[in-house]
Amino acid sequence: MAKSTAIEVAGDNKLSTIKAWPQRIKSFYNDVRTEMKKVTTPSRKQVQGTTTVVIITVFLFGLYFAVVDKILGLSLDKLLKAMTHR
Repeated sequence: MAKSTAIEVAGDNKLSTIKAWPQRIKSFYNDVRTEMKKVTTPSRKQVQGTTTVVIITVFLFGLYFAVVDKILGLSLDKLLKAMTHR
């Protein structure tokens, strides 16, 4: 008898979850709509400013990594040459 009660409760739980699904979707979309009303679009000047900062930063990091790569490459070459010329 206890097993059948547990199955019925589990069945009722699944059914209530399925019945609540449309309401949960409606609530979700209402929340999305409310949040989207709070979103502001940046001005053209703000977009240009942040884009410039990103481009400059990318080039600086690229330059930094190129220098580090060159230094490590030359160091490794010298180390390998020193180890093989013995």
